[in-house]
Amino acid sequence: MSTEIEQRINDQLQAIVANPVQQMDTQPQKYDATGVNPIEGASAFDQKQIENKSFIGARDWLRQDTIDWQAASPAKAPFEVNDRAENLVDQFLYSSLSAMDASKMTSSTLPVSPWSDDYWALYLGVLGCRYADPAFPKSTDWKANYDYIVAHAPASILGSGNAGAIDRLSPAEKYDALLGDGAFTLTRSMWNEGRKYYDATGSVETWMGICHGWAPAAYMLPRPTAAVQVIAADGTPLTFYPSDIKALASLLWANVRTWTNFIGGRCDIKNPEKDPQTGRVISQDCFDTNPGSWHLAVVNQIGASQRSTVMDATFDYEVWNQPILAYQYSYFNPKTMKAVDSLAAAQVMMADFANDRLKNYRSSAAVSVVGIAMDVSYIVETRPSHDTGDGPAKDGINRVSYLYDIEQDAMGGIIGGEWYSNLHPDFLWTPPRGEKATTPSDEMAVGVWHRNERLPAAWQQAGRQAAAVNKAPLAAIVDSLIAFANS
Repeated sequence: MSTEIEQRINDQLQAIVANPVQQMDTQPQKYDATGVNPIEGASAFDQKQIENKSFIGARDWLRQDTIDWQAASPAKAPFEVNDRAENLVDQFLYSSLSAMDASKMTSSTLPVSPWSDDYWALYLGVLGCRYADPAFPKSTDWKANYDYIVAHAPASILGSGNAGAIDRLSPAEKYDALLGDGAFTLTRSMWNEGRKYYDATGSVETWMGICHGWAPAAYMLPRPTAAVQVIAADGTPLTFYPSDIKALASLLWANVRTWTNFIGGRCDIKNPEKDPQTGRVISQDCFDTNPGSWHLAVVNQIGASQRSTVMDATFDYEVWNQPILAYQYSYFNPKTMKAVDSLAAAQVMMADFANDRLKNYRSSAAVSVVGIAMDVSYIVETRPSHDTGDGPAKDGINRVSYLYDIEQDAMGGIIGGEWYSNLHPDFLWTPPRGEKATTPSDEMAVGVWHRNERLPAAWQQAGRQAAAVNKAPLAAIVDSLIAFANS
């Protein structure tokens, strides 16, 4: 490891030794892609919401809409029923640190990066947001944004023939124009998403959006690399920029139910009970993903399977649903609390670990424990733009370090562990490899859409039905736009 990273790890470890209870609730520091330069993480929550921890209930609400909580596999102790890495990963090849070491799995970066996108906030109209229109208010008041759209209706803009104004229409408005949908069904459904909250409470929370659609779409679908010009149903030229295509892809994966593999806990308690001596969360439900499960999942999915997974950290208000790009881990000795260079130097036999502050929570089958410092690089949101090209260089990447230890049985197998911070990833999820998000209306989209032709009539009808029933774009149209962009 580099000298800078080693020093950072040692500083974190010494802070834990000095004040373990305080450090257990310290916000993890975020870094740029190098892992050296600290950055201020962005949050969709204001300071009051952060202080009263309303983000915990918010994310629990969102996860219920994303995950089928009835899905679970039979329990295999000591991990919890919902916390087995085998239930998440494509290939489960490594079950011990020694095997990971031997196969050089201490670091890995995906060969193809998931792509960044906006989270398309409800208060801005979701895909109804005219992000490229300099006059669009972009106010935190949903009604101010909506009133602007009413005063500058998409039908009037299309009828004006003003090429610049047409080009600045929102992704949903362009989609409706492509279909020849004079009712602007998808656009109306986007604004109605915020309306129901505005009518009920007088406001729309700024955290509400479709990150749960962007995160899987970012690696389940190819990156659109170029702008695409197509022909609307009325003959008007329309340009779908990479941001527009990503938006439609994110909405498709947000609003169409797909099968999902997941591990982790579900805790909507804002202040779970903690051990006063260590600061550790006592409630098993709020302990969330065991660090042993986390380690097995990340190494086997990112490293062995070479495919992303979505990280959701309820206790960390700066991390929501983010696709993982890379990881690297090094070791520390949990007895001396110092960074070390090898697995052997990091391993402490339980019989020799008299000063273990977490001994009351250890598995009875644990024979040894190893300290892990893992840096995780994940893709973050970026603002939509009219850039005509897109590539990995334009993605937002953050990096965060998590400290934990791994409990090993007599054979060296990973059987559990303990987090050194309560603010850790609590939930990992991913659609299975090859999963498709398609609307029932896609079956109606017969024929072929050629880039230089209007959308076939069957596709127009199917697209309007998908917008009305699923509040989603037709998968066939999303796939075609991506194919056009990449051809």
